[in-house]
Amino acid sequence: VPLWGITLQLQRCARDITNMSQQAVNGVSHRGRVLTLDSMNPNVKRVEYAVRGPIVQRAVQIEKELKEGAKKPFTEVIKANIGDAHAMGQKPITFFRQVLALCSYPALLEDSKFPEDAKQRARRILEACGGHSIGAYSASQGIECIRQDVARYIEKRDGGIPSNPDNIYLSTGASDAIVTILKLLVCGEGRDRTGVMISIPQYPLYSAALADLGAVQINYYLDEDNCWSLNITELRRALSAAREHCNPRVLCIINPGNPTGQVQSRQCIEDVIRFAKEEHLFLMADEVYQDNVYAEGCQFHSFKKVLFEMGPEYSNTVEMASFHSTSKCYMGECGFRGGYMEVINLDPEVKAQLIKLVSVRLCPPVPGQALLDLVVNPPQPDEPSYATFMKERTAVLSALAEKARLTEQIFNTVPGITCNPVQGAMYTFPRITLPQKAIDKAKELGLVPDMFYCMRLLDEEGICLVPGSGFGQREGTYHFRMTILPPTEKLKVVLQKIREFQLRFTQEFS
Repeated sequence: VPLWGITLQLQRCARDITNMSQQAVNGVSHRGRVLTLDSMNPNVKRVEYAVRGPIVQRAVQIEKELKEGAKKPFTEVIKANIGDAHAMGQKPITFFRQVLALCSYPALLEDSKFPEDAKQRARRILEACGGHSIGAYSASQGIECIRQDVARYIEKRDGGIPSNPDNIYLSTGASDAIVTILKLLVCGEGRDRTGVMISIPQYPLYSAALADLGAVQINYYLDEDNCWSLNITELRRALSAAREHCNPRVLCIINPGNPTGQVQSRQCIEDVIRFAKEEHLFLMADEVYQDNVYAEGCQFHSFKKVLFEMGPEYSNTVEMASFHSTSKCYMGECGFRGGYMEVINLDPEVKAQLIKLVSVRLCPPVPGQALLDLVVNPPQPDEPSYATFMKERTAVLSALAEKARLTEQIFNTVPGITCNPVQGAMYTFPRITLPQKAIDKAKELGLVPDMFYCMRLLDEEGICLVPGSGFGQREGTYHFRMTILPPTEKLKVVLQKIREFQLRFTQEFS
């Protein structure tokens, strides 16, 4: 049994010992802890988040072993498991960091090394903050002038379709806003419990949030044989089956897709909107990768734009929330936790409840709000920072497009690996063919087969990926998710190591 297998078994034993509720100390019997695994919230125990799950914990352990001088077949762990651009070596956008530095330490406003447009942005943000400091709380919905900038950004993106700042809610990344909307939607008991339709494969935030809220997860499968496209027939199948045991009320869409990297066509989005209207479903459009579109012939279409272009029959009735973030696209500023959502056709009384709900958390991080303002209101052509900004932005997106093509191309030369085009986002989700002996060995160890594969890859090559089982997949298929964020030369090394491992692993278990 490998070391990580023993570790998992030891963790289970430790948990069992900890859960013993009666303990004798000095001959006196004491009741157990108030909070134990048996007495805690059962919904929390059902939460799983593969992106930071057991395999990542093992990667951290290996990193510690390397620092302590342990000999491994590799010198570093390459964490290709998460879309953390800066951790992978991407440089911050200069203008963004200049303004944030000025906001954090306003004395720098007197420094001549900072361009005037950065100073103007910083002064405007500081003037909107309590005490002219980003250390002050903001309004719970977010700083008003930033919400106005977000609304203008959406209007420009969508060709002039109006956006109301009152419908904009700034958030702690997109994840916080997604969970907030789900909290409003989940209700009922038994067969009346809210059902939420999510794509499979999915981003584990959704399954985790639904487990935490006690909602019913309704899986609809993307079509792997057609570049992970969304099929309305499959939506109808999933909805019909779910109505036997819950009350489906919500349809979640991720476009561009995570982990699958597909970009939805305009026709597909129209079909989804019609389906949502016909079936009386609340639409949640996760659009955090909207600038990450690489494939020829693909284009990002926002759900809101398509909704309004379909006419009042849809734009006046379909209830929707769309989400964006500072963590992805060309920015990659994950740690600042900036984001927003725009709500459409939300009942005014529900909006009042939404404001109450976000007020409980006081406000999103103000530095994250400031960063978001720069994303939606970047340097303009007549400003001194424009040329550098555009050069940096273009370089990031061009490199990602090249790495998307490179990843698909190399994976499809490896026997036993099949990779769809990475049309957008920043991940690939290739299918791996595992020998039956490997599947049997995984079951013997109590592991899902693609978890076994990824654990072996980590132990032997130092590459951390996330098994496809953490995102959901059709029965009998196996995958892994890998980010395309590493620098090109390092990505080539990663792809070569995976190729060598796949050949070796297949030979071992053939």
